[in-house]
Amino acid sequence: MKNRILLKLSGEALAGEKKTGFDEDTVRGVAKQVQQLVSSGTQVGIVIGGGNFWRGRTSENMDRCKADQIGMLATVMNCIYVSEIFRSEGMKTEIFTPFSVGAFTELFSKDKAVAALGEGKVVFFAGGTGHPYFSTDTGVVLRAIEVEAQSILLAKAVDGVYNADPAKDPSAKKYDKISIDEVIAQNLQVMDMTASILARDNHISMLVFGLDEPNSIVNTMSGNFTGTEVTVD
Repeated sequence: MKNRILLKLSGEALAGEKKTGFDEDTVRGVAKQVQQLVSSGTQVGIVIGGGNFWRGRTSENMDRCKADQIGMLATVMNCIYVSEIFRSEGMKTEIFTPFSVGAFTELFSKDKAVAALGEGKVVFFAGGTGHPYFSTDTGVVLRAIEVEAQSILLAKAVDGVYNADPAKDPSAKKYDKISIDEVIAQNLQVMDMTASILARDNHISMLVFGLDEPNSIVNTMSGNFTGTEVTVD
């Protein structure tokens, strides 16, 4: 099997300094990096968070199921936008969702997704798991398991895994390498707990890094990695 990865992009990171919506220069920069990976033979699947549009869990006055449904649709919007930027850079793409979105996306099928990856398409997995109470973190691990990806790349607004929130604690320590068991034991919020346990149980390793660092995705894949490696036994 060719090298196959799943890239998780933070919605907030794609928004750039605006913190909401899209920053086209940021998205186009991601596209150019992914294009390099695809050209080198790497098969790339992508999951995008919805935090640049909606963070429903912070709402105390809305039914959680409805709030999560809005969040799922936010990820669909993100994938349609980012997919179109990728196409404008010369790549072929496919968007899969776990629920029908008319003619906008394809209904998720492992066989179809693997076939699209094999054709050199960048495959976007939108809509999370399709169910409330599961985040896009869980969605990316689930899809990585289903399409038999070798690793997950987590491109975040922070440059790795810390023992505390570096935005709140200037003395926070960054890890170069940490096991998924330690992440779970210390509740370090690399991913939510459901996603972390799913990754541990299915032996999916992760590389966590800052999206805003120059050429961060390509550097991560080429070994010039400055983030945090999350290992599994």
